[in-house]
Amino acid sequence: MPLISDLALEARIAARALADYATGGGLRLGVTGLSRAGKTVFITALIDALTRAPKHAGRRALPVFRVHAEGRLTRGYLRPQPDDDVPRFAYEDHLAALTGSAAGPEARHWPQSTRRISELRLTLEFESRAGWRKGARELTLDIVDYPGEWLLDLPLLSKTYAQWSTDMLEAASSAARATLAADWRGFLTTVDPQAPAEEDVARRAAEIFTAYLRACRQDRVALSTLPPGRFLMPGDLEGSPALTFAPLPTAGDIKAGSLAAMMERRYEAYKRHVVRPFFRDHFARIDRQIVLVDALAALNSGPAAVRDLETAMTDVLLAFRAGRNSLLSTIFRPRADKILFAATKADHLHHTSHDRLEAILRQLTARAISRAEGVGADVDVIALAAVRATREAQVKHDGEMLDAIVGTPLAGERLGDDVFDGAQEAAIFPGALPADPRAVFRGEALSVPEGEADYRFVRFRPPLLQIEPNGERGLLPQIRLDRALQFLIGDRLA
Repeated sequence: MPLISDLALEARIAARALADYATGGGLRLGVTGLSRAGKTVFITALIDALTRAPKHAGRRALPVFRVHAEGRLTRGYLRPQPDDDVPRFAYEDHLAALTGSAAGPEARHWPQSTRRISELRLTLEFESRAGWRKGARELTLDIVDYPGEWLLDLPLLSKTYAQWSTDMLEAASSAARATLAADWRGFLTTVDPQAPAEEDVARRAAEIFTAYLRACRQDRVALSTLPPGRFLMPGDLEGSPALTFAPLPTAGDIKAGSLAAMMERRYEAYKRHVVRPFFRDHFARIDRQIVLVDALAALNSGPAAVRDLETAMTDVLLAFRAGRNSLLSTIFRPRADKILFAATKADHLHHTSHDRLEAILRQLTARAISRAEGVGADVDVIALAAVRATREAQVKHDGEMLDAIVGTPLAGERLGDDVFDGAQEAAIFPGALPADPRAVFRGEALSVPEGEADYRFVRFRPPLLQIEPNGERGLLPQIRLDRALQFLIGDRLA
């Protein structure tokens, strides 16, 4: 069943899609992922590659991206975005952060994470060799960046307040969350849901519930299924009644004027004023989608985080309008006909583990992929680093040559007794991921010898970029960004 059966909403979606088609079509590429998965870095690297790659023709900077490898990509340039009510993706600011161009290369740092929806329009000029329209052509690419946490809100549209409360309370009692939820669950024992509504009680409940969600997102825990998404990324809604609610244990009918009735009303307002407009105005119009996944963070935190990430990925794909597009669906009800799941930060591993990282992600998304492929969508899995922060080397250790990665760890990163200062390079032995991807779901996997399952991945600073002989910097170094581009847009550049 579709998530939304509201005919009026469907009509508005169709009207918006028709307007997009009438004004030139093109592709809308959605970029999402849960917090700290690398969305901002990915989009910045993608734009840098597409706007600067034509200058690097013949150097095979993007060998798998055919239009570039064949010398047919002639120009890529930014244009004003089509939606005046959507913030522009701050490409120039993010690129300056990555390269340190504003204050010198030593000031380079990772840009701020995605906290709201943003958009950018890019036009690609290329030579076509396919079909009856051979010769000079162009493709308009609208890139839509949005927090993956917002996707996890879409299933709320089909849930009542009572159902959502039951789901949240059950999740909070699980072994992985019980300790983190102790304050919130303790507070609920002091509250009578059927008592008269009081604003102070509602605000306190929302504050403690939000603190529990934040605790679940910490690096050492790295849990993923944390709706409502705006509680963690409120934006301009912070402090509004639409974000001042929390789950309550409800049994039977909710009494009018009660605290539970207030919470139910605000929950419905959240769906009406926050979730539905996002679905209608942005999400339902996506043609191609990449979902970035920080699988390494889940591996760092253990099997509970891995299983929670699997659930989140399934919920994410349930939200998509996936399927093969026809002319009518393109005009009136566009679907995401290509979906790419990408395990980010592949540069934190030696290349000999990249296939294993892909296998783990494929295991994580197996249920989601099966559903999407069943309705005709083309789905793939990849391990990538949109900006490669390390290089590979072999280092002699105790008389043995070991595969290592070399980079500059972020200040404060720890590995054993070592604490890094953010200035010095270090050779790190990341170990090898298990050959059997199912091992990361098993609690007993953590008890096997060191290097087999007790993963601890160090975070690195952005790379120090090479300067070309002509004084310009080269393209941002990457791992399989070209493969991602080929899958997502290559067919439209044939």
